[in-house]
Amino acid sequence: MAEIPIASAGQRLDQALAALLPEYSRSRIQDWIRHERVTVNGRLLGVKDKVWGGEQVRVIPETHPAEVPAAPEDIALEIVYEDDALLVVNKPAGLVVHPGSGNWQGTMLNALLHHAPQLAGVPRAGIVHRLDKDTSGLLVVAKTLTAQTNLVRQLQARSVKREYLAVVHGLIMQDGKVDARIGRHPSQRTKMAVVHSGREAVTHYTVLEQLGRYTLIRCVLETGRTHQIRVHLLSIGHALVGDPVYGRANQVAALPDFKRQALHAARLGLLHPVSGVYQEWQVEPPADFQALLDHLRAAAA
Repeated sequence: MAEIPIASAGQRLDQALAALLPEYSRSRIQDWIRHERVTVNGRLLGVKDKVWGGEQVRVIPETHPAEVPAAPEDIALEIVYEDDALLVVNKPAGLVVHPGSGNWQGTMLNALLHHAPQLAGVPRAGIVHRLDKDTSGLLVVAKTLTAQTNLVRQLQARSVKREYLAVVHGLIMQDGKVDARIGRHPSQRTKMAVVHSGREAVTHYTVLEQLGRYTLIRCVLETGRTHQIRVHLLSIGHALVGDPVYGRANQVAALPDFKRQALHAARLGLLHPVSGVYQEWQVEPPADFQALLDHLRAAAA
């Protein structure tokens, strides 16, 4: 129980509480008010209701999911390779890699903690790079702090080989490279975009197959920016098929169930963090991606 100071007279309840409880964010306080965890003189008020000083306020804090240690969960993982230093996972589309807003459980991190409990002692359970929720394919995880440091340095040095398969709208006639900085979209904050103030980003692409009004390409990353391939291909007029954020509204008509971006991390290569020997792994696209290719080939025939 605390008292609203006279200095807060005329302020909204959330403003007054933000000043009274500076250790918590305004958005957190607003959530508590909306979830009826705040009373003023024994009454429930709204976020915008004003206070006049002298009121007795009671706040029942609620722990934010981000502050709760991730718990192991028995979620199946397709392990492509594993030893004492690292493991390589073939991530299915639909699996979130790391807990975050709206996805605090049921992630690959939770699955990793169940599969290898010692990962609780490694930051982010050993995850050193990510794939978008609806991107399938290969992802490497460090099992020790030493291995994690080594892999992060390899990523920074751009020596990790990452190849993706992508199906895009439109015909791409020749191989190319997109060298364009990527940063937060200036007006749509949940999206990324090519912006002058962004971070350096380079994507190489190779044409593998032309499929009517679509093209299958291989993308090789030099950098690993958020949504890099999706944003770079959109910037040259070839959005990924099925991309709900950056793609076109129309889907491939005969495949209404294909509701994700057509992107698959097919090949991963790196220097083993202990032996220093170069190792490489490759996985075929999952069934839905194969079905998309089969459909486009049949339609183009």
